[in-house]
Amino acid sequence: MSRVAKRPIPLPANVTVNLEPQLLVITGPHGQQQHPIHPAVQITLAEKVLTFTTRESSRLANAMAGTTRALVNNIVQGVTQGFEKKLILIGVGYRAAVQDSILNLTLGFSHPINFTIPDGITIETPNQSEIVIKGIDKQQVGQVAANIRAYRPPEPYKGKGIKYSDEIIIRKEAKKK
Repeated sequence: MSRVAKRPIPLPANVTVNLEPQLLVITGPHGQQQHPIHPAVQITLAEKVLTFTTRESSRLANAMAGTTRALVNNIVQGVTQGFEKKLILIGVGYRAAVQDSILNLTLGFSHPINFTIPDGITIETPNQSEIVIKGIDKQQVGQVAANIRAYRPPEPYKGKGIKYSDEIIIRKEAKKK
């Protein structure tokens, strides 16, 4: 069996799990998420601990057990603590501001960019050059951060653009005459 799937997931006291035949519903203080269960994976709930096993001995079942365990662990972490990504704008005149459910970006183009904030995501701008993206779904938080970063990825010569707070930009040297 998968090494990842062998590790059980202990559930915090404020998390409830509803285990249906093909659907797992997890509810916590930050919200509720659900995950479909692959037919080759068996999930058991005993004494606030989720364990994952395979129904058959195949390579696919092994892989799906580990994948399901990792995704369910992210769901448990999301409904208890939530996820957060931080973006930093680097460049003269680069600004970000949130108005209602729209993120307004000024990134040196001839027009401002209006990014509609999807449901389940909250975006904050502590100052004009920082964007903080929060939510309970790890995949959605990462995808929204990647979509915003794609408007102006950091360039290697001056470092201008939108970068993750923990990202390191390798700078290139300019041409010499």
